[in-house]
Amino acid sequence: MALSPTEQAPFLDAGFALHERLHLLTHDLAALPSRIAPKPRRTRHDDWLGISATDTAAFSEFWQLGTEGLAQAMAATPVRRLRVVDDPDTGKVVGYVLTGRAGPTGYLQRLAVSPEMQGRGLGRAMTIDSLHWLRRHRSERAMVNTQITNERAFALYSSVGFVSDPRGLAVLKLALSAGVPE
Repeated sequence: MALSPTEQAPFLDAGFALHERLHLLTHDLAALPSRIAPKPRRTRHDDWLGISATDTAAFSEFWQLGTEGLAQAMAATPVRRLRVVDDPDTGKVVGYVLTGRAGPTGYLQRLAVSPEMQGRGLGRAMTIDSLHWLRRHRSERAMVNTQITNERAFALYSSVGFVSDPRGLAVLKLALSAGVPE
């Protein structure tokens, strides 16, 4: 779980250590870029294998969700929307976006594009589509986070109007001692 600086203190005091810092970005949803192709489509039951394969290919092992993790991410907000983009040649899922909202705040919860399809505007199309959906459903702001090292994602989010919150977030870890019985 990503924690704000004030949320980190008790965990750090309990022996957790920094695993990775994250950018935290917000969007006021006032001025949105125009939608671009391709338009993400609704998911179908048979899309789950493609979504899972896209997630595995797009993220390092630590950040991969798998189907159970994606289900947990979907349950994290009371209202959510999952959309996919298909490869126009093969019809296979090559990108997906999970967007959620809770009260007036919207969240770009997960965005993934298969590595072989990156750089073609799919992530941008899905991000813009999600922002329009959030505004249409009366969200007042959108939030997203990404790894500090993920310059490509940071550039994408900045290019569509997200602004960096200097406080950022962090993922912490706790090393379990090797002598602890199972």
